[in-house]
Amino acid sequence: MNWGLSEQRTSRWKDTKVGKLFQYPRLFPLWMAVFIDILGFYLILPFLPNFITQFNASPLIVGLIIAVNAVFTFFFAPLWGRLSDSYGRKPMLLISQFGTMAAFLILAFSDSILLIFISRVVDGIFGGNFPLAKAVISDVVPPKDRGLQMTNVGVAHVLSSLIGPGLGGILYSFGGILLSGIIATALSFFTIIITAILLEESWQKWKRDKVREEPKEKIKISKNSLAIYFLVLWGFHTVSFTLFVSNISQYLGIIIGLVALDIGIILTISGLFRAITRFTLFKPILKRIGERKMILMGLSIFIFTFFAIGFSINPIVIIIISIFLSFAASSVRGNMLSVISQSVSPKIQGRINSYTTSLDSIAQIVGPIIGGIIFDLSVENVIEPYWWGITMGIIGLVALVMFINKFRSKKSSDTQVMMSIII
Repeated sequence: MNWGLSEQRTSRWKDTKVGKLFQYPRLFPLWMAVFIDILGFYLILPFLPNFITQFNASPLIVGLIIAVNAVFTFFFAPLWGRLSDSYGRKPMLLISQFGTMAAFLILAFSDSILLIFISRVVDGIFGGNFPLAKAVISDVVPPKDRGLQMTNVGVAHVLSSLIGPGLGGILYSFGGILLSGIIATALSFFTIIITAILLEESWQKWKRDKVREEPKEKIKISKNSLAIYFLVLWGFHTVSFTLFVSNISQYLGIIIGLVALDIGIILTISGLFRAITRFTLFKPILKRIGERKMILMGLSIFIFTFFAIGFSINPIVIIIISIFLSFAASSVRGNMLSVISQSVSPKIQGRINSYTTSLDSIAQIVGPIIGGIIFDLSVENVIEPYWWGITMGIIGLVALVMFINKFRSKKSSDTQVMMSIII
């Protein structure tokens, strides 16, 4: 199927306002697939604290439910990336999506902690959606536009966070895990249909054959010091960020004492403001200050908000802080992925993007476990809950210092620009 327009019509179409918004229409089915995949996670997020009472689990066990998924994603995501470099993006993406659908189906009929763990393991094994999506973007989009298109993954997060938590809270209130799991399964099936029918292969056979002919020593990431530096930086950043994402529902449920429906409503309200912020402020600021300075600004905002949220017990204050956090995420994550992708050869985009996903997986292992331990100790009155925020802030500070250190010799004063925008 020819997903797109003729060359002449495409040129005219890109000059329109709508054309600028959807500059790469062949990526539309990819955005739909990523959106629905993330939506499945947000559907179950509001009722994670309910596992504590329903299955007599501790906060640490709830954290491990999230972490076990990431353990298997860590080992299998690079495999999907390498296979996509050899056999194409679309076949591997479809296999990954079938696995995700199976995992949600198992979750729907889970009546024990063991089955929930199994569903998370299956989802982790087939968790190749994100490295493959990032590889497709790298295949299709030239470097000058790649940062903006990478941030569309953040848009998918924003829209999913707008719809998912509220819907998940409502579904759980009416039908428990069964209804939530069935809806997530149906959405995953819809994703498979979209991908199979609409998504074009972006890494054609002639490109794959050409890569196979290249000597392997020419495309080793381990010899690329710049890529390694950025990957380490990404690792520190994503650990701090995942500490927030994977534990916010536990914080609202365990520390503040809210139920699943209330958690869903709060996260939905926060998601609404995230969407407004993302679609009104993000692009003008990116055009004004550029990719690198926007990353610096976002990393700095993360530090302030991480420290603040640990001392916040008012849901309204948490919503406000979440708005700033989501803007920081939009500023950093897509742009940083663009920087990383540009640090290596186009021939190994699947591999480099699978490494960033593996680092995300490490963060999703470490983050829920650290959060679970902190909240376990908080329930036992051993430590205060604000150590959650302090821990996020300290880890995030390492990423900020690394980024400033890498670009400290640049002529412009990034710090002054960042402070002028924040103030």
